[in-house]
Amino acid sequence: MELLIRGALVADGTGNRPAFRADVALRAGRIERIAPPGSLPRPTRARTLEAEGLVLAPGFVDMHAHSDLALLRDPDHSAKAAQGVTLEVLGQDGLSYAPVDERTLDEVREAITGWNGDGSDLDLDWRTVGEYLDRLDHGFGGRGIAVNAAYLVPQGTVRAHVVGWEDRPASPQERQRMGQLVAEGLGQGAVGLSSGLTYTPGMYASGAELAELCRVVADHDGYYCPHHRSYGRGALEAYREMVALARETGCRLHLAHATMNFAENRGRAGELLALLDEALQAGVDLTLDSYPYTPGCTTLAALLPGWAHQGGPRALLARLGEDASAQRISRALAEGSDGCHGVPVDWTTIEISGVNRADLAGCVGRTVASLAAEREVEPWSLARWLLLADRLGPTILQHVGHEENVRAIMRHRVHTGGSDGILHGAKPHPRAYGTFPHYLGRYVRELEVLTLEECVAHLSGRPAARLRLPDRGLVREGFRADLVLFDPLTVAAGSSYAQPRVLPRGIPHVLIDGRFVIEDGRRTDVLAGRSVRRTPAVGRGGIACGHR
Repeated sequence: MELLIRGALVADGTGNRPAFRADVALRAGRIERIAPPGSLPRPTRARTLEAEGLVLAPGFVDMHAHSDLALLRDPDHSAKAAQGVTLEVLGQDGLSYAPVDERTLDEVREAITGWNGDGSDLDLDWRTVGEYLDRLDHGFGGRGIAVNAAYLVPQGTVRAHVVGWEDRPASPQERQRMGQLVAEGLGQGAVGLSSGLTYTPGMYASGAELAELCRVVADHDGYYCPHHRSYGRGALEAYREMVALARETGCRLHLAHATMNFAENRGRAGELLALLDEALQAGVDLTLDSYPYTPGCTTLAALLPGWAHQGGPRALLARLGEDASAQRISRALAEGSDGCHGVPVDWTTIEISGVNRADLAGCVGRTVASLAAEREVEPWSLARWLLLADRLGPTILQHVGHEENVRAIMRHRVHTGGSDGILHGAKPHPRAYGTFPHYLGRYVRELEVLTLEECVAHLSGRPAARLRLPDRGLVREGFRADLVLFDPLTVAAGSSYAQPRVLPRGIPHVLIDGRFVIEDGRRTDVLAGRSVRRTPAVGRGGIACGHR
C-alpha cells in the first residue's frame, strides 16, 4: 500500500448503509483494502493518515459547474477542490466553447462573458469537443487540471454553429447537421447534451427539434440536461415538457438546478415532486440537481426577451443602443419576458454580482433599484446603461427563491448536488465556493434535513451512477481513490453573500487518484484532474466513463 487511512468513519456513497469505522488502504490510485479498524498491519514504507473523528467519503461530483475556462485559467481552483469536489460536469445550460467554428466561438465568448470572462487571456485553440477535452488533459504544460471534468454538448452552441442566432425553425438539413455535431461530440467523449431554454439561441428550438437531438443522445446512451423554459410562471408546464420529451425519445433525463422560484411558486415544490414521482413510476429515467441556496445567478442580459437577442450579442447591443428597441424591451420586462421566466422583473431583487470594467466595480453588491434611485433614473435606464457600458458583462444574483422549496427538493430520492457556480466576477454567488460543505453543515448537522449517509450519496454515489462511472462514487475496493475527509462537527461553508470567496471549514483532506490535492486544509501543487470521457461499450446501455 501507499497510504493507510486509519480509523475513519466511512460513508460509502450508497446511502443505504450506515456509516462504519474502517481502515482504508490505497495503492496505485485505487482503494486496495477496506478493513475493520486496527486489522491491517502498520505499513513500514507507506504513509499513515490518522483519521479518527473524520468522515471518509467518495469525492463529490458537481453535476452543474461553469468552470469551462476556470480549469484552464487557474491551476489552484480551490473554489471547488477545497469543497471536496473531485469531478465537475461542464458544458451546462446549452452554452459553452465546443463544438465551434471561428464565428461561433467569437459569438459565444461574447454571449457568456458574464459567466467566464471573454477568454482573451487564454488561447482557445480547440474547435471540437475532443480537442477541448484534450486541452483539459494537457493543461498547464501537460500536468493536467485541478479536478476531473466531464462535458455536455451544449445545444445552444450547436444551434448557433448551424442555424445562427435567429428565431426561426431549423431546416431539415440544419437539423441533420446539428444531430451530426451532437453525435460527434458524444463520440469524442461527451456524456450528454445540455440546453438553456431561457437563453438564446437554444430557446429558439422547438420541441420537435429537441426531440431529434435527444434521440441521438439516447442512441449513444448519454443523458439530456435541460435548463428548461421557465422556473417562474409556467414552471410546472416547462417541467412536464421535459418529462414528455424523455418519455417520447427514451432519453435519460437530468433536470438542471431544479427549483421552483418567484412568488408564483412559493410552497409548490410538492407539485413538482409529484410530477416527477409519476414519471418515475411510468419508467422515465430521470434525476435532478439543485444548490442549497435561495437566490439564483445569471447574467443581466439573460433577463431580456428572446427576440432582443436575435442576430447574436452584437445585434443585442445595437438594439440596446436604439431608443425605440430599448423601450420595447422595457415593456417586455414589465410584462414578464421569456428571459425572466414569464415574470415581471422586480429590480429590487436584482443584485449586480460582477462586471468586467474596473471603473464599474462600484455597482457590484448593489441592486439595480438602489443604483437607479441613487442616480434618480428608472431601473431599466440604469440596467440598459450598465449592459451597454460593460458590453453584456454584468452578472447578477436574483433573489427569487423559497427555502421550503429548496428543502423539499433536496430530499427527493433522485436528487444530486450541483453548484451552478459562476466563478467570474467580484462578488459571485456563495454557492460557487460553498455548495457542498453547506449541504453537510447546514442541512445535515444543523437542520437534519438529510442524514449524513443520504447527503453523501446525493453528492457522490448518485451522480456517479448518472454519469455511468464504473469505478467512482463509492468507497469500495477496486474503485478509484477520489476521496474526501471532513469533520462532521465543523464542516461548513466559509462563503457568504458578503464574502463569497472564503473557503470552507472542516475539510482537511481531498484526494484524486490517491494523490492529495488538499492536505491538512491547504491546496497542494498536485494537478491530478483529467477529462472523464464517455467510452462506448458493447450495445446500447453499456457505457463507461474513464480517463483518456
